Amino acid sequence: MARKDDLGRAGEDRAAAHLAAHGYEILDRNWRCPEGEIDIVAARGTRVAAVEVKTRSGIGYGHPFTAIDDRKLDRMWRVALAWCAAHPGLVRRRRIRVDAIAIVGSDPRTGTLEHLEGLR
Repeated sequence: MARKDDLGRAGEDRAAAHLAAHGYEILDRNWRCPEGEIDIVAARGTRVAAVEVKTRSGIGYGHPFTAIDDRKLDRMWRVALAWCAAHPGLVRRRRIRVDAIAIVGSDPRTGTLEHLEGLR
């Protein structure tokens, strides 16, 4: 996995597989609007999660979660609300939240995966 885009795409694939294996239904991937992008939108039970995936080959620049500051979290929330507005039928009677998944390792398929639920 030499290229950054390839690393990120492989990380998102691993994150989607992880979510599916834990009972989530993947509703959307790489959804874009003027506010930004959501990597994965997944639902389980009464919750819809807008998931930011951060993949790094190592922690030389810090843990992937450190890239999610308050400004990034605010933008993720606005994009999540925009997704809900664009997909009212998928959100009916469900609550929205923002999650993050970090994957660290030279190969995202086998690297360490952490899932933080409910950042907002």
